[in-house]
Amino acid sequence: MRINPARPPLAQTGFLRRRSSMPVWADLAWRVGLVFGLIALVLLIHWVGRDGLKDNLDDQISFVDVLYFTTVTVTTVGYGDIVPVSPEARLFEALLVTPIRLFVWLIFLGTAYNLFFRNIFYRWRMARIQADLHNHIVVTGFGTSGSEAVRELLARGVDPREIVVVDPQEKPLVEAEDLGCNVMCGDSTRDKTLKDVAIDRARSMIVSAGRDDTSILITLTARHLAPRLPISIVVRNEDNELPARQAGATTVINPVSFAGLLLAGSTSGRHIADYMADLAASGGAVKLHERPAVAEEIGGPLSAIRTGLGVRIYRGERVIGFWEEGAQRLEPGDLIIEIVQGHGVGEAPSPG
Repeated sequence: MRINPARPPLAQTGFLRRRSSMPVWADLAWRVGLVFGLIALVLLIHWVGRDGLKDNLDDQISFVDVLYFTTVTVTTVGYGDIVPVSPEARLFEALLVTPIRLFVWLIFLGTAYNLFFRNIFYRWRMARIQADLHNHIVVTGFGTSGSEAVRELLARGVDPREIVVVDPQEKPLVEAEDLGCNVMCGDSTRDKTLKDVAIDRARSMIVSAGRDDTSILITLTARHLAPRLPISIVVRNEDNELPARQAGATTVINPVSFAGLLLAGSTSGRHIADYMADLAASGGAVKLHERPAVAEEIGGPLSAIRTGLGVRIYRGERVIGFWEEGAQRLEPGDLIIEIVQGHGVGEAPSPG
């Protein structure tokens, strides 16, 4: 989960990383094997050129002395009891053993980082990130629908740091990260994944997993973790719209049905489909806006609001059209759907 304005590389994004195809034990084994291979190479050359070495203790160079000298010089700079005295031996120590010594230390440090320090750093970073997650938008699935939803949110002025994209594949997350969003590689049907993105503190959730059954299962998982969370879900089969609502989705969108509405609208007038698409997109000349009724509007008709053209009221579970009697008097708690100017991506005009 990359949740940082600086947008670090994906491998450092909140303890989420690309899995290596090599298991941990194999990774450790080849590192150890490489170290021993380098030591064996130096040992062989030292043994062949042992005449260029001098033992300051007994002037005798045995195999044990060569082994001791090799391990000491590869891991440290030596103790001075056995020293190279010939020009060839000194050149070998300077040009080959010193780089090998540094390389061995880099292998040791890299292994320690990969096995211990990186996980500690990622966990620490994840704890910091999670502490900052409040009132964010969780998007599960970054396919065609999910990516378009994220781009539309950004076009409407949503801060990308307020969007968390969850996907089981690394590749789409790279694209989401390039947009500035927070990303997490994981399975959204699991409680742990949704808890890691602080689903209980999110302001809304978009579910577009690519498969209706997976999307419905994600919705069920999110609903039991966040009972009051607004959840919008994309389903592609009309028969799955009811199960999606029963799973806890507050908004169910069928892109096939919506495309059908646009096509059907185009038969009644060539500009109807354009206007419907205009309302749905942030870049259009008009857009739909939802807001609560403010104090100075209470008691007045929907037609009297000054921020836009009121078209619908949500009063609890009741839906009231602008032509109905209930729209003649706004009440506290009413939610107003209005058509407002769509110039730019800023907020709609404030009431009054």
